[in-house]
Amino acid sequence: MRVRVSISTVLGLTAALALAACSPGDTEVRPASGPSASTGSPADNGRDGAVLSSPELASRLLGESDLGAGYTRKPDRPSGNDDVTVLGCPALDDLGTDAATGSGGGLDFPHRAKASFAHSSGAEVAEELYSDAGSKLSDGTGRIFDAMTGCPAYQVLAGSTPIDITTQEIPAPRLGDEQWSHLLTFSSEGADIVVKQTAIRDGSVLLIVSGSPALVDQHVRAALTKATATG
Repeated sequence: MRVRVSISTVLGLTAALALAACSPGDTEVRPASGPSASTGSPADNGRDGAVLSSPELASRLLGESDLGAGYTRKPDRPSGNDDVTVLGCPALDDLGTDAATGSGGGLDFPHRAKASFAHSSGAEVAEELYSDAGSKLSDGTGRIFDAMTGCPAYQVLAGSTPIDITTQEIPAPRLGDEQWSHLLTFSSEGADIVVKQTAIRDGSVLLIVSGSPALVDQHVRAALTKATATG
């Protein structure tokens, strides 16, 4: 019997696909794209700032007290255990099975931290922080969103469960130096789950918030404020 897709499975798949899109084996550098990406050169903005370590990033993640009542932090998911096969999307399929499952080395940024939370309503939200030179963050994030929105419809196999995915680029909030956002609809056995993913680059920090669209919209600004706080 196949297990109906859950929001936790969807967030895991979202992370795996993002890992695939920015595998270290993908060395092509392309400018960030999308309706909300900045048009100026990230290297020219003079605000790259210092690269933060992983512990520094972890201290800047939102916590339960920042999110408000009803949120519980979820245990970290072990890496490299995503049994995911991509079908019908050359932009992701060409990266290879290891990359598509998130086991191809991960996002090519040296410093990272992440946390995910479940809300009492059943919705979930996840936050990821990365730090590197601004130009590298820009190139890598552009590749992620180009790959994931390059196929408007494709399918993945999560174990033996087929899940249909459609992607839609949408305007991102005008925050930071560059912004990207899209909606992913995951369909399996008659059930649909919509996940919003918004990325904001501010200098040498990249914030990615994924999950229920309402929760992403509610918390992305506070997440960026905390992630880029000085002093």
